[in-house]
Amino acid sequence: MEAKYSQAYHNYLERINNIGSTEMVINMGPQHPSTHGVLRLELITDGEVVKEVIPHLGYLHRCFEKHAEAMSYGKTIPFTDRLDYLASMNNSHAFVMGVERMLGIDDKLPKRIEYIRVLVCELNRIASHLIAIGTYGIDIGAFTPFMWCFRDREHIMNMLEWASGSRMLYNYIWVGGIFYDLPVGFEERCKEFIDYFKPKLVELDELLTHNEIFIARTAHIGVLPSDVAINFGCSGPMLRASGIKWDLRRVDSYSVYPELDFDIPVGQGLVGQLGDSWDRYKVRVDEIKESVKIIEQCVERLTKDFARTTDFDPRALVPKKVNLKAQSYYVRAENPKGELGFYFETQDKSDIPRRVKARGPSFNNLSVLPELSRGILIADLIAILGSIDIVLGEVDR
Repeated sequence: MEAKYSQAYHNYLERINNIGSTEMVINMGPQHPSTHGVLRLELITDGEVVKEVIPHLGYLHRCFEKHAEAMSYGKTIPFTDRLDYLASMNNSHAFVMGVERMLGIDDKLPKRIEYIRVLVCELNRIASHLIAIGTYGIDIGAFTPFMWCFRDREHIMNMLEWASGSRMLYNYIWVGGIFYDLPVGFEERCKEFIDYFKPKLVELDELLTHNEIFIARTAHIGVLPSDVAINFGCSGPMLRASGIKWDLRRVDSYSVYPELDFDIPVGQGLVGQLGDSWDRYKVRVDEIKESVKIIEQCVERLTKDFARTTDFDPRALVPKKVNLKAQSYYVRAENPKGELGFYFETQDKSDIPRRVKARGPSFNNLSVLPELSRGILIADLIAILGSIDIVLGEVDR
């Protein structure tokens, strides 16, 4: 591993020190507003043409894995919220599923808890995609969609704050349950939001999706073939935009997703080429529509089949101490940006793991950026980076 790293660094130094007479090294970031966080891109350019892109990471490293190896499983959940901090519910859902499966209680959870988890995760998925779409629009030069997306996201933030007490970092999904049952009237509020949001989503779709300038800036730009996406370990909308129908909610059938009716949107190359930046944007728009369908079904089940009762205890299975036998286990879930996985190495009769490895989708999705950016214009690099939809808290961990 060390030899490979040394060779890669040697190749990087050799490339930088032997640039051509017409080439120039330009730094984009780490404070550039279009880099979606503290990311530094080192560009080797020939005029306006990008010859190579070299991402430099580590500006937001917060030692998540070492934190997880120094405290109990329950105390680690607030740190999972800070990986992809735009999808905190989804992060904690993946983490606690792994611990629950190792404990053998994953099939003992009440259905109401499972449906509440899926409900808040899909709300968070919509909020995350609204950020992706809004910021992508403003990267390309469209200001109005940015304001519309943040306006509608605010309704979701208010609802999740009502349920958990926090706007972004929730610590709501616990091992063996949830922090608290949904507030009285939460299901009705969800119905009101969906009724409000459906026509707004149509307006957003009409404003941005078929905008001629937006299409010109994204169609045929950053084309990601399916084989390249697989080889780089891409997942989520990045992979599905290349035409591969792969969604862990269907593939792994975790939680109550097998009981719900929803489709898996994939790229089709409708206005450009299959797997281009427009396809990645369109898949996220279509996924919002599917999340709306899931939320409607969850609300119906929570108000009819699994309605609240006076004897319902959302923490009934929450263990006071997680005692596990020594084992290795990997769990994964479909986050808004792709496959989020946690690899555990547990210690015998200890509630502190020996090793925790987080597999963040943003890291793998970002790794394909140099492959997509050779021979493009500098302006198109912004369009490609925005279409990947990264969060640096998940890249650096």
